[in-house]
Amino acid sequence: MALALETTLPAPAVTESARRRRPSPTDESPAVKWTLIAVAMLFLALVLFLPLVAVFVEALRGGVAAFAQAITDPDALAAIRLTLTVAAIAVPVNLVFGLCAAWAIAKFEFTGKTLLTTLIDLPFSVSPVIAGLVFVLLFGAQGYFHWLVQATGIPIVFALPGIVLATVFVTLPFVARELIPLMQEQGTGDEEAAISLGANGWQTFRRVTLPNVKWALLYGVLLCNARAMGEFGAVAVISGKIRGETNTMPLHVEILYNEYAFSAAFAVATLLALLALVTLCLKTFLEWRYAGDIKASRGGH
Repeated sequence: MALALETTLPAPAVTESARRRRPSPTDESPAVKWTLIAVAMLFLALVLFLPLVAVFVEALRGGVAAFAQAITDPDALAAIRLTLTVAAIAVPVNLVFGLCAAWAIAKFEFTGKTLLTTLIDLPFSVSPVIAGLVFVLLFGAQGYFHWLVQATGIPIVFALPGIVLATVFVTLPFVARELIPLMQEQGTGDEEAAISLGANGWQTFRRVTLPNVKWALLYGVLLCNARAMGEFGAVAVISGKIRGETNTMPLHVEILYNEYAFSAAFAVATLLALLALVTLCLKTFLEWRYAGDIKASRGGH
């Protein structure tokens, strides 16, 4: 009888304090945690923070007047204008391509889907210098499509169109790679519901698909823009490095450095660093300000 009563008694409830004391399988000792944090911070200090500080220190070594003169030099201004122009063309092109490619890959099944995904990743595996050389071989004086250049009268190599082509190539994956995983995770349920309610293709894209991926799209654009303004290898090959004409900001920094104009080189480099920092700050602000919307767009994960 006592045994029966004992078996029917409810198990003692786990108190909240006991639950808190229960260790997590992923918990580590404070010593391990602080060691890992210290190693990470030390690595960032050596690889990121110290070089960044050195750039600004060297840029201002000659004084504010020398800094202002370096960034207002006609060649520097031409490099700044060209860099911004190239980014203003390349980023929207990759935005449209990234949206179309991600929509096709995530929402449809078709022959060659795997090949398209692989080709999108191709710029990640090909050296930018090789990419620039490819465009020279295609559109140069002895290139396969030199006849097209002659027919249109539009120069490609050592001109703005070639720089844009090279920049579009190296920045091609950024928007698409931000959108594809998110679109695949979201599936096609929202689009199917919109179509079943009478929406056409454009209305479905504008009112359903685009709002669902707007934050990933914005991140991809920010990354694409940062890479477009900082690209060196591909642009160095196809631009010809014509001072005041086809030099972007990274190329202008290299020329100044090779001429031992160190203060001027670092002064222009600070502009690139500031653009990168502005991009990073904007991304961080958006993540903080719209954290709830971003989490909802990713399905709450």
